[in-house]
Amino acid sequence: MRKPALLCITRHGETDWNQQGILQGWTDVTLNALGRRQAREMAAQFDRTGFSAIWSSPLLRSRETAEIIAPLIRLPYPKFHAGLMERNFGVFQGIPKAELAELNPVELQLILKRNPDGHFEGGETMDEFADRVLGALADIGSHYHGKKILIITHGWAMDVVTRHVMGLPRKAILAMKRKNGESLWVAVDHGRIEAAPGH
Repeated sequence: MRKPALLCITRHGETDWNQQGILQGWTDVTLNALGRRQAREMAAQFDRTGFSAIWSSPLLRSRETAEIIAPLIRLPYPKFHAGLMERNFGVFQGIPKAELAELNPVELQLILKRNPDGHFEGGETMDEFADRVLGALADIGSHYHGKKILIITHGWAMDVVTRHVMGLPRKAILAMKRKNGESLWVAVDHGRIEAAPGH
C-alpha cells in the first residue's frame, strides 16, 4: 500500500516588517538578523528528521529561510512553488498598521484579528488564496510518496492549512497565530491533505 507524503509546513524567519507590524503579502522583504538566526535554529531542530527535499514560497523571506536551512541539513538547493506564496493583500501591502488605523480602521481590525473574510482591494479572495495553497501542497505531495518534505511558507498560508486539517470553514477566525519558525505536519495522499498522526 502506498504511503502518504509527510509535509512539515513551517513559517519563515522574522523580517523587520514582521516586527513593525506591516502587512507584507507579496512584497519582497529580507530576513532580519533574528530571522536568519531562527533559520539556523530550524536547521538544528530538523537535522535528524530525514527530509528528502525542501520546497519554499519564492518570496524572499521564505526563499532566504530555505536557502539557509538546506546546506545545514545536507539537502539540495530548495525548490520553489508559487502556490506557497503569502496571500496577496492588494492595496494594503506595505502600509504600517498605525497608518492603516487612520486610512481604514475597519479593515485594520480584520487584519489584526487575522479575519480571513477581509476584502483586500486588488488582492486575493479567501477562496482564491486557499485553493492556491492547498493545491500547491497536493501537487508537491504527489511526487514524494512515503517521504518527508520540508515546506517553508507564510503565516496566513499556515492558517489556511490549519483550518483545513481541523475541518473548520475557510472563513473561521483562529484563536492563534503561528510564530516564525513554527511548524505543522500534514499527510498528503491522492490529493487529500490531513493532519499527520504522531506529529
